[in-house]
Amino acid sequence: MLLGEQEQFLSYNGEVLIFQLSKTKHMEGAADKTVNLHVRRMAFNRDTKLFVQKSSGVFSMHASHLKIEIICCSCTTDSRTGIILPCILMKKKKKTNVVKYLLLLLHNSNQFEQSFHFKLDYELKEDIRLITGPSVLWRHANKLFYISSNTCTVLSAPVQLSSVVWTGEIEDEGTVVLGIRTACLPESEDEDEFSTSDRAIWGSEFFGYAIETQKILTGTCFMPHAYSRVVSSVYICKNETLKKQLQISLVAITHKNQLIWFQDGLPKGVCELPYEKPCSVKTAVISSNDLLFVVSFASGNVCVVQRRDSLQVASKWQKVKSVLVDDFIGSGSEQLLLLFKDDSNIDVLSTFEITDLGEVNYASGINYKHDVSAAEELQENGLLTVQALETRLQAGRTSVRELQQHLGLKKRVILESCRALINLVEERTHILPSAKEVKCRREYRSLLNSAEPFEGLVSLWDDVENPPHSLSKETSLASKVPEHFKEQLWQRVVGDSLVVGVKLTESFYLSLRDVSLSLVMDQDFSSISPIIECRNKIIKLNKAFSALAVSSCHIEPPPKKMKLDLHSKKDLKEECPKRCSRVQLGGAKTVVAVTSLSPLLAFHRVCCIVLLHAKKQKHRNDSLQDSKMITVLCGKIFLSLEDISNGKHSVKMLRDNSYCTGSMEDILAVLAVSVRFSFQIVSSDCTLTPVNSWLLGEMECTPFKECHDNIFCHKAGNVYGMVFNWTLKNPFEGVLTLFCRNLTVLFQCLHSLTRVLPPSCDVKLLRSGSKGVLTEQLALALEKEMLTLRSSFFSKESKAENSLTWGSEPGKKISDAPMASLLDSEEGVQQFRKKLQNEREESVLSMNQTMNGARYQEIALKIAEAQLSSDMIVWRLS
Repeated sequence: MLLGEQEQFLSYNGEVLIFQLSKTKHMEGAADKTVNLHVRRMAFNRDTKLFVQKSSGVFSMHASHLKIEIICCSCTTDSRTGIILPCILMKKKKKTNVVKYLLLLLHNSNQFEQSFHFKLDYELKEDIRLITGPSVLWRHANKLFYISSNTCTVLSAPVQLSSVVWTGEIEDEGTVVLGIRTACLPESEDEDEFSTSDRAIWGSEFFGYAIETQKILTGTCFMPHAYSRVVSSVYICKNETLKKQLQISLVAITHKNQLIWFQDGLPKGVCELPYEKPCSVKTAVISSNDLLFVVSFASGNVCVVQRRDSLQVASKWQKVKSVLVDDFIGSGSEQLLLLFKDDSNIDVLSTFEITDLGEVNYASGINYKHDVSAAEELQENGLLTVQALETRLQAGRTSVRELQQHLGLKKRVILESCRALINLVEERTHILPSAKEVKCRREYRSLLNSAEPFEGLVSLWDDVENPPHSLSKETSLASKVPEHFKEQLWQRVVGDSLVVGVKLTESFYLSLRDVSLSLVMDQDFSSISPIIECRNKIIKLNKAFSALAVSSCHIEPPPKKMKLDLHSKKDLKEECPKRCSRVQLGGAKTVVAVTSLSPLLAFHRVCCIVLLHAKKQKHRNDSLQDSKMITVLCGKIFLSLEDISNGKHSVKMLRDNSYCTGSMEDILAVLAVSVRFSFQIVSSDCTLTPVNSWLLGEMECTPFKECHDNIFCHKAGNVYGMVFNWTLKNPFEGVLTLFCRNLTVLFQCLHSLTRVLPPSCDVKLLRSGSKGVLTEQLALALEKEMLTLRSSFFSKESKAENSLTWGSEPGKKISDAPMASLLDSEEGVQQFRKKLQNEREESVLSMNQTMNGARYQEIALKIAEAQLSSDMIVWRLS
């Protein structure tokens, strides 16, 4: 095998690929029949400081009466897989004028793949580039041609150009070719008006051409027009599109032996190069994150320009055969590999240098024995670090195991509590498992999981046969709930949310406080908690739907006159008809729970129990007394992926004769998943007629058939599904209430609204609720807080007085004798002193009375609830 003189070098994933052509002779005097393309993968060994061969491959070509050459090689992206692979362009030239070109791909297995081939009646000599596809691009007779693996046909671009300075990918444009072409001067201008220097500058222009879109990019976004004639090569360092504006950072070398840095079309720095005739430039990012510009010259010289405060030549070399950029030592950053010309040595990698102009510096022919001790010290430090990391990993595993045990225990407590809750609302007896039963379950589970057993779940009460007294008491309380307490249980799917609503009767709702819903999965899932996380809302609607209020699980304190004048409903209506109309005239109230839908769809079919939690107010002697917590079973809902796909539970908002036909349940579901915002709009010199026109026109809103004052937005886009309520106090002032999914939709809507409002309009965000109503609610809440504190204190004092006794004789009280008679004799003085001492001890005992833990917890809970209620109203007023 005789090696040819032609060699090509390419860096790929930290390795050096050497491509060489060889001819095989079968017999002496016989013509050459086969040409082999050899590839050797060379990797740098940090121990020997030499390049060693890792693998090799060969590609054989029939070469009878053909002259085969390597045109160029590069790394490009294979569009089929998106993987960057080495590409080699080969030329087969016959004695005729037909030239055949062959593009090969090299895979990691060292197997060559023929991507495509094409024939031309001329040879490729100018501006040959291998680009993504893979594709081949070249210039011939001032025209641009290209062929790709997808088309396998030579195509011509509709542009004329005198040179190609760069090809690559630009964001939103695809593959782009940057070149220089002759500028088209205005025809009306007289040629004599242009001087020789002006014609040299304005006679050519820099431009870009996007191959996929066949779009022309103006050269001014890359560099000023005056630089077009002198630029010989360009490298784009960064490109991005911001606000539909292309922003480019590039470096260019010129025929004037300069390197110029351009940022967004403007020159930012210039550096004089040490040699003449620069031909190419590329970049390297070294370990210090500095950007280096590597410039190659036609004479075989190389220099590196560093960009710090200014562009400066950092280093230069001569007689360089090839310069490659890659991570050759595996440090995570790039280095330069310089291969020097050495006629005395056949091995092409015998004379080289690896450097990053910093700590990394390897060169052939240097003895590295003095580095042995440093390497040994580094290895020892590495072993110590590994040992420390192993210790920390072991400690972390122990912590994770303990945390898993703790979470498992919590999960079992929650599961047992859920079973108890379900049994409670269904009025079934729930018997807590004994410690022995839990231990058996634990051991059985540990055998199945082959893991360390967790600590057992034991009963929080005594292991008795009968249920605890507290549970039976709650069950009896729940059984007092009226049979027909709800009018309807419904469910809807809105986007990624499941909305469940319970419509309560008026009489039952008026006797409740702090109403909320919870959803519990009816299936027995041992690996997850059956409780579904959800948020609650109370939606109050009157018949006219003119006053809509949506609050999150917070019920206003009862009005003061309800506590004073609760003798009859007739008196109540006469005393405060305006305040109570919102509650009573509206009929039934709806409690809504909203939860995420996607976690439930993982079970395909799921059944959920709907529970209502509330505080039921007790009436005694025509006055409100303490409330008791109740839990009521409202029913079950069934959900399946098939029903959702068929739109069974979807919200249907359709137009019908200028109305929206959504049902009341659909309206409530949309409101439940929306966020409410109210804005006061005031105009000093114009009426607010444009607001109504904007709602019905631009926003394409139609009123609900069930409630005309509220309108639904049918406009396509993000604002679809919004609900509006526009209330005019007078022609110059009104309140616009919006229900939207998120803040982004709100901002889009307000942006559209401000364009139609007069400039003098003032738009102000309102807190929920009017100031007068909130002020009265605050007064009632503060009164309730004071009464709670006073009742708690006096209940403690009354119990203390009942438990105190006088002296050493229980139950016997000392009579109050006249003080003068007691002080007349010595015996009387002693009796008076004894009485005074007893009173002092009684006072100390009354001040240091202890309290039962359950009683203290009850008082603290009442005080906290009262304070929370008043604090929330203060926040809404602020």
